[in-house]
Amino acid sequence: MGEGVAGFRMTVGNVLSGLWLIGIGPGNLQQMTLEAKEIATKCSKRYLEGYTAILPKDQENELENIIGVWKKVMREEIENPREILDEAKKEAVCILVVGDPMQATTHVDLEMYCHDEGIDFNIIPGLSATSLAVSMSGLQSYKFGRQVTLPYAYGNYLATSPLKLIQKNKMNNLHTLVLFDLDPSGMGVETPQPMMPSEAIKILQKMYEKLSNEEELLDVESPLTWDGILLSDLGTKEQRITSGSLNELSTQDVGVIHCMVIPANFSEMEKEAFNRRRMVE
Repeated sequence: MGEGVAGFRMTVGNVLSGLWLIGIGPGNLQQMTLEAKEIATKCSKRYLEGYTAILPKDQENELENIIGVWKKVMREEIENPREILDEAKKEAVCILVVGDPMQATTHVDLEMYCHDEGIDFNIIPGLSATSLAVSMSGLQSYKFGRQVTLPYAYGNYLATSPLKLIQKNKMNNLHTLVLFDLDPSGMGVETPQPMMPSEAIKILQKMYEKLSNEEELLDVESPLTWDGILLSDLGTKEQRITSGSLNELSTQDVGVIHCMVIPANFSEMEKEAFNRRRMVE
């Protein structure tokens, strides 16, 4: 990871200077690895990235007890990381990322910045909610297609590409993991407001209606009739997994962070797994 590193590097508590991107798991600090805790504790500066994912409030309150003093940074500080990069040239600096560090494009950009400036760049992996979602859905991992992020509508603009991608996956008999947006503003500067299941399914239905008017549908069925698996607060003590039609799942607004799987055709084992997760009235 250290290609292009400057010749002289300071050591802070046995951790070399540079930028450390540390995954802290999906929302339960007990799932943070021992290596992640050790490196974070020994870094001089600690930042929690707070806009691509959310750490539950009770876990935020506990974080300082585990790793020491930290500061939250939002999109501006990550996409324009001049201050952080300057610090990382002379001391060990870590950015704590909920989940696994390199799943967001902005985190990939950090590696590029460090490479260009001769700053050592290190990654400590973390358990990802996306891998948990595939595992906990009960569906076969090799049958998943391209995952989709479902964005909020911005003003009068409603993207329809997520629905098209889901439809293409279904046509190819591939399941789709659908991640819900966290930022209604699209700017990444305010406290995230996670999309709730009712909002997500309403947005999918609006996409369907828009494409119906434009005659660009690949599938004539309304999303409300589709099967779905709703995964809420994965990796936390409040984890909840339910299955049913999207119309049924739209009533499930208990929890904070949600994602959803839209299945393609089930194998017999997958159908049984789906039924075991069915909503209980």
